[in-house]
Amino acid sequence: MATVVNTSPLNRIPAEFSAVTSVLRQARSTNNVSISEIPAPAKLAPYSYALGAEVSADETFLRASGETIDELATGRIVVLFDPAAPEEWEGSFRVVSYIRAELEHELGNETMLGHVAWSWLEDALDANDCQVLAAGGTTTRVLSESFGTLADRPATIDLELRASWTPVIDEPDLIGNHFEAWIDLLSTVAGLPPLPEGVTALPGRRR
Repeated sequence: MATVVNTSPLNRIPAEFSAVTSVLRQARSTNNVSISEIPAPAKLAPYSYALGAEVSADETFLRASGETIDELATGRIVVLFDPAAPEEWEGSFRVVSYIRAELEHELGNETMLGHVAWSWLEDALDANDCQVLAAGGTTTRVLSESFGTLADRPATIDLELRASWTPVIDEPDLIGNHFEAWIDLLSTVAGLPPLPEGVTALPGRRR
């Protein structure tokens, strides 16, 4: 895949950031998870790199769940790098995540949904041996209702999970653990077990 890195053409990409993005470029799509490089935001940090992903259901899942829509969740993950190490980051790298998935109405009305979704992130990071600093985020439920000529469309409830954290990575390969944690989280939000069949561990995986 081609590298999508936001930086000035006059600036040389720092070796530390280049090594981390080299690890992320090894990510490959699977039967359930489609991964692609996307344009990275230009104003959040001097250097940034982004990947997008979609989780799709295979035929076995569709038959078991009775679902008819095969796209279960979408998301994007951005790795930011600022050599100045902003005080609020507590480091020179920052991971920013966004995930969205449609929920069943029973789950969408669960009062503890936000806490549960945040615990999914914490569990994914812990299961993948990720050390983090200054983690924060929000969970949002989005109710969509249709009216008029679209009144026949059923209402939907989506979960949006936004999170960011500073990865503690003494060596570039360890960013792979954080990416796999994000894939686990994306799959969990989508209603699939963590690490769908066929997902290959990135360098830095430490079980």
